Amino acid sequence: MPNNKVTDADALAYHLEPTPGKFEITASVPMTTQRDLSLAYSPGVAVPCLAIADKPELAYDYTNKGNLVAVISNGTAVLGLGNLGALGSKPVMEGKAVLFKRFADVNSIDIELDTENPEEFINAVKLMGPTFGGINLEDIKAPECFIIEQALKEVMDIPVFHDDQHGTAVICAAGLINALHLSGKKIQDVKIVLNGAGAAGIACIELLKSMGAKHNNCIVCDTKGVIYQGRTEGMNQWKSAHAISTELRSLDDAMVGADVFLGVSVKGAVTPAMVESMAPDPVIFAMANPDPEITPEEAHAVRPDAIVATGRSDYPNQVNNVLGFPYLFRGALDIHARAINDEMKIACARALADLAREEVPDEVALAYGTKLSFGRDYIIPTPFDPRLIYRIPPAVARAGMDTGAARRPIVDMDGYELSLKTRMDPTASILRGINARARSAQARIIFAEGDDERVLRAAVLYQRQGFGKSIVVGRESDVHQRLEAAGLGDAAGELEVVNAANTEHLEDYKNYLYQRLQRKGFDKTDVHRLAARDRHVFGSLMLAHGHGDGLVTGVTRKSAHVLELISHVYDVGPHDGAVGVTAILSKGKITLIADTLVHEWPDENDLADIAERGASVARALGLEPRVAFVSFSTFGYPVSERAEKMRIAPDVLLKRGVDFEFEGEMAVDVALNVNEMKKYPFSRLTGPANVLVVPARHSASISVKLMQEMGGATVIGPILTGIDKPIQICSTVSSVNDILNMAAIAACNIR
Repeated sequence: MPNNKVTDADALAYHLEPTPGKFEITASVPMTTQRDLSLAYSPGVAVPCLAIADKPELAYDYTNKGNLVAVISNGTAVLGLGNLGALGSKPVMEGKAVLFKRFADVNSIDIELDTENPEEFINAVKLMGPTFGGINLEDIKAPECFIIEQALKEVMDIPVFHDDQHGTAVICAAGLINALHLSGKKIQDVKIVLNGAGAAGIACIELLKSMGAKHNNCIVCDTKGVIYQGRTEGMNQWKSAHAISTELRSLDDAMVGADVFLGVSVKGAVTPAMVESMAPDPVIFAMANPDPEITPEEAHAVRPDAIVATGRSDYPNQVNNVLGFPYLFRGALDIHARAINDEMKIACARALADLAREEVPDEVALAYGTKLSFGRDYIIPTPFDPRLIYRIPPAVARAGMDTGAARRPIVDMDGYELSLKTRMDPTASILRGINARARSAQARIIFAEGDDERVLRAAVLYQRQGFGKSIVVGRESDVHQRLEAAGLGDAAGELEVVNAANTEHLEDYKNYLYQRLQRKGFDKTDVHRLAARDRHVFGSLMLAHGHGDGLVTGVTRKSAHVLELISHVYDVGPHDGAVGVTAILSKGKITLIADTLVHEWPDENDLADIAERGASVARALGLEPRVAFVSFSTFGYPVSERAEKMRIAPDVLLKRGVDFEFEGEMAVDVALNVNEMKKYPFSRLTGPANVLVVPARHSASISVKLMQEMGGATVIGPILTGIDKPIQICSTVSSVNDILNMAAIAACNIR
């Protein structure tokens, strides 16, 4: 099981930097000129105000109501931490708001209400109804959560959804559909045991009953044992609704012959003996967090035929609410729904179940480092599946329209699905995929510059976030001192620190380096100085000898100088096949720029090589490459000998018969702007270019730095490709997160 340690200091730093909290509000319209201000506020704003006052449904057209969800809590049941109060719950609610945006492009804002009085809570939320398109209730203790949700559903005309209840229930139902399919059982026939009669447990059993489970086949247990007819201790109206006539009194008794166990209780609530007493092919959903009622290893030790799911990401079949709530709200908002009803929840569950049975896309397999296929260890889709956004919301929307919950039904469902495919920011999914692949690879990454605090922070994060092992090049005393100064003194014992003085391999490194450099003017004294004193060279030698799986460097020196030092150990010259490809992530788009590192003034053949390397990196990142050779001219005009090679390079690729789209020469706006591209219908590109091949290294550098400094783009790279081992060179302005991204790319062996 990979290490994924998160310290208190890590968590606090994450919420503090770069600005306090986890999101900010940005304008979606121009706000620069006096005319803009007149339209945004007085007098222009009066026009939509009057229109909405006359026809309230126009609020969905002229305001953000139709894509705005409130995440609301009073903090009485925060995660597994208990009653932290309204303010103590705010970091969780901010996190939920960010998940809405990341997974389904739903705008969301957190609201923390400082009251434990259900009536005050209900009244406050009801009065905010005009602002939002939906309400997501979160972390409210039972039984108040039942009272609050039911009352709000009755008085509000927008969806009200308590995710702790229904989110878990939907994903649980999706997994159970497939688990029963694999075990050859039907929901109306199986005996189901639920342990945990709180909000999530009650919602799970109610949804399963609405899907066909028989009331008398469902045994609900709490801390007092079986909930049976006539029991008075620890009862309330919600538990009483699920009481059955039975002689069973304990969880041990209930588990005998059970087909399905659902746990939303506590660690260790289920013993191996209980599992052993279950029916053939038992289904066990041990969903207690952070530790399940019984681990998959414990269950399979006594029942190899069991299908097991948990709430944890480090086991197969994770019951993860993020598979449900973003897409439920996406579908509900897009039909301007009055509510999220049982039919919409069931449609979500069935769509998730159907998706898990289909062939898994390659990018998901790449993200997990293994080929996933429907079976006992894969009954629920993964959060990284790119199909979720355009498969689940349409199913929810259809159910909402069929049941009369829609104010504005979707007429063109095919068009709706297409819009969902293009709606999401691809940068998030690509970075998540890279991180998942890195965790799967568990690579040993050499961080060459242990004298820089940013590098040390990134090395600590790489290891603590479960990506693999960090090896830092530096003096142990210096590294420990810098970690202490950075508030990471506890990490000193976690990192492996290597240098010329403490390695047993220095002579091997020097001999290897001498063999490479003896005919290039270097004597043994020069070689010793390079190997023993230069961390870039030392780190490269470690990598060359298999004492690490990847190298990250360049934070403390200019990239050109670092490349020169690395060239002592590796062939990274312009004619060795090496190319630097930089990824620009901005406004939901990913564009690769090449070559940003190696070729000073490439000719047409070099440019064709660069295009091929750029296309290779694009595919490694999950993009289908569309390459543009960019210049100040477009298809021969204006004429210039400087642009000639950009015109010829596509012909070189044409002769090579490459398997990706390419075109040129063209101006950048023609390459990236769909409307400009339409002026050239003969172009071979079917959409905006995502790989830009530029005329020279200086133009590449200018482009990247301009986007980074003035455009606010996230820059990953340059990704050094075309060499034997994964070496990634950061820029001197790299942040800790930039360095961590480069380490993950090195771990994924993207080169």
